[in-house]
Amino acid sequence: MKFYNRTKEIEELKRIQGRAFESRSRMTVITGRRRIGKTSLALRATQGEYPTVYLFVSRKNEAALCEEFAGLISTALNCYVPSEIKTFKSLFQMMMELAEIRKFNLIIDEFQEFFNVNPSVFSDMQNIWDRYRDDTHVNLLLMGSVYSMMHKIFESYHEPLFGRADATIRLSGFGTETMKEILRDFRPDYANDELLAFYCITGGVPKYIELLCEDTDLSIDGMFNYVIRENSPFIDEGRNLLIEEFGKDYGLYFSVLSCIASGTNTQGAIESALGGVTVAGHLKRLIEDYSLIKRARPIMSKPRSQNVQYEITDNFLKFWFNYFDRNQTMVEMGNYDRIREIVLSDYPTYSGRILEKYFRLKMMESYEYMNIGSWWERKKGKDANEIDIVGIKVDDKTAVVTEVKRQRRNYDHKAFIEKVERIKSCLLMKYEVETKLLTLEDM
Repeated sequence: MKFYNRTKEIEELKRIQGRAFESRSRMTVITGRRRIGKTSLALRATQGEYPTVYLFVSRKNEAALCEEFAGLISTALNCYVPSEIKTFKSLFQMMMELAEIRKFNLIIDEFQEFFNVNPSVFSDMQNIWDRYRDDTHVNLLLMGSVYSMMHKIFESYHEPLFGRADATIRLSGFGTETMKEILRDFRPDYANDELLAFYCITGGVPKYIELLCEDTDLSIDGMFNYVIRENSPFIDEGRNLLIEEFGKDYGLYFSVLSCIASGTNTQGAIESALGGVTVAGHLKRLIEDYSLIKRARPIMSKPRSQNVQYEITDNFLKFWFNYFDRNQTMVEMGNYDRIREIVLSDYPTYSGRILEKYFRLKMMESYEYMNIGSWWERKKGKDANEIDIVGIKVDDKTAVVTEVKRQRRNYDHKAFIEKVERIKSCLLMKYEVETKLLTLEDM
């Protein structure tokens, strides 16, 4: 599969590489969830006349790992690496000394795994980096997919590598135009509902996209048949990804995420669903330490407003909790036919919510808005007033109030206008209000 997008990231990495080779060594941190394409990006951005050393940190004995690294360094830089070197500290110092006379890229992948190999590596690297970086020319790229650990290593004040990174690149999934480009390449006559299913499952994550493009016809049935089957790579993906983050204490985190995925998305409702367990700390950590959920407040609410709902930020994890985790018994029994029936039956409703997220992303990509969100108000004994998307344009004079429906025939114009009048009277008094209906046809 060809390399798609990442133009801005490659330009930035090339710029940093140029500064490293012209001026002094640079350290760049690249983070993002598993399967997001960090390795492909780093290798793509470092192609060129200068050599690249690529080291993958696996959970091995340090001496065994260094023996593996020594061969890779020797081959990439055409240099001699003494067999006596058994620690990464010595290996890193040797490379920094070599960088006094040579220019090269050094990529260290799954960098956070040094926690399991030898945690002193981080302080050793800090001392060596501080000593050599001004007189050397190495373009150092440090990558990791366990967000909580990478956040701790580089953003925790008490950690040795705090403040050492010259740049941080956080990779997210492909945007709407890239997903459409990929579908045009692999299914030129795709329908918008197929684009929506593609986005529902992958969230723009490159590895998931690659699997679907290479092994399915990208029809709705084809994608779901591939994802929901025996030996599907997607069945255990959610659990494996999250256990890597949470470790052995994953149970309650899974329960909280399962509640949010199913629409139980306020703190009180989650605690009630879990039998009164307090989850305030877990919600805070899921936001700040793990970056798996976010707080959503009605647009233009005060930052401390208690009118808060929680959302899972990752499309695939939302899908996984809704259909694999919730139906774990059927997964264990291998009853994939029944799970597919559930998914296909639920798809029109489920995908409608994802369609709102798609259009919010599309609006963000337009750079026409300074603020984008949803709006709702709660009234005791009455139905909630809810508006799918409200966008405040960059001129801060125009508000676009949007209703999202999969099919135009499901749109109730009278009910929508009543909600528009309500939000105009209580929130958008100073704005010129435009109204819009978005459906599958507008993707």
